[in-house]
Amino acid sequence: MEWSIQEIARRAGTTSRTLRHYGDVGLLHPSRVGAHGYRYYGPEALVRLQRILLLRELGLGLPAIAEVLEGERDAAAALRTHLELLELERERVGRQIASVRTTLHKIETGEDLMPEDVLDGFDHTRYEQEVTERWGREAYRRGDQWWRSLSESRRRAYQEEQKEIARAFGQALADGLAAGSGAAQGLAHRQYLWLSVFEPPSRSHFAGLGEMYVADHRFGAHYDRHGAGTALFVRDAMAVYAERNLTDG
Repeated sequence: MEWSIQEIARRAGTTSRTLRHYGDVGLLHPSRVGAHGYRYYGPEALVRLQRILLLRELGLGLPAIAEVLEGERDAAAALRTHLELLELERERVGRQIASVRTTLHKIETGEDLMPEDVLDGFDHTRYEQEVTERWGREAYRRGDQWWRSLSESRRRAYQEEQKEIARAFGQALADGLAAGSGAAQGLAHRQYLWLSVFEPPSRSHFAGLGEMYVADHRFGAHYDRHGAGTALFVRDAMAVYAERNLTDG
């Protein structure tokens, strides 16, 4: 089966011009080009377009999307990973909707508000299973205990520091700096200190986190919103820093 560019654009909620641009930059080629240059798309192109649209929703630019797709040879495996992320996000949003409904109902009826109702779906514990699977139950327990020990102002300051580090990495990349340059390594050191407030990472752990920033689209989107390729730049800078300064001992 195949569909015209107009049909695909209409169903995807985009434009024929956008699809042609995707083809011009090598991101999405039509399955064939018919008479008068009309473009047609088959099932494989359709699946690739779905991946592009999903990654766009995560905030990735076209160059970053191209790099992600280039590294994913198994479309089914990539979609399974993205499906898991979407299902986690759906669960979180569902809890938030239920929480807001409960809050609204209690405000309107004059009932007492309880934290477990009002704040459900807004806490960091939604990552419990993922962290446990990646680094073990003890790692989650210690991290959870540390986070709960922080005041609200310290939590905000910690999060703002990471946002500033991400912005600085994006600017360093835009300035054409190398990952091993003094300025980039200074940012990698800030990243190391930011991670060390809980527990200083080893060489392999620090470099492994850098790899995760590229492999996991959620982290990639966090960095690449400051410029396409920023996540890759962060990974490379962290790898250099780990090699120069850290050990696994």
